[in-house]
Amino acid sequence: MSDVIEGVSQDSKNTALLVWVGTIFFGFVPGLILFLVKKDDPYVYDQSKEALNWSITVAIAVIAASILAFALIGFFLLPLIGLCNLIFCVLGAIGASKGETFRVPFALRFLK
Repeated sequence: MSDVIEGVSQDSKNTALLVWVGTIFFGFVPGLILFLVKKDDPYVYDQSKEALNWSITVAIAVIAASILAFALIGFFLLPLIGLCNLIFCVLGAIGASKGETFRVPFALRFLK
């Protein structure tokens, strides 16, 4: 699920950590901004791409659960999606602080 990359600077680790923490609060915005801006830093680019893929996956799941709310099952799915988002973003932040390439197991890979 994650590999430690040697030679990742502390600045890159901190920026990747902020991407994952920002994804908890702001959704796809931090991942998209750093995906577009930090193409010169391979580690930050990789982690911002992963955070962006994860936030798109969460957005699709929230839309599907909102539609299913009419059948009452969506009301149970929405808190579960929020909890999964929190858990995977925290795991991503922990991995980024260690310099690991964190991959969310259930994320749809829209950006390769």
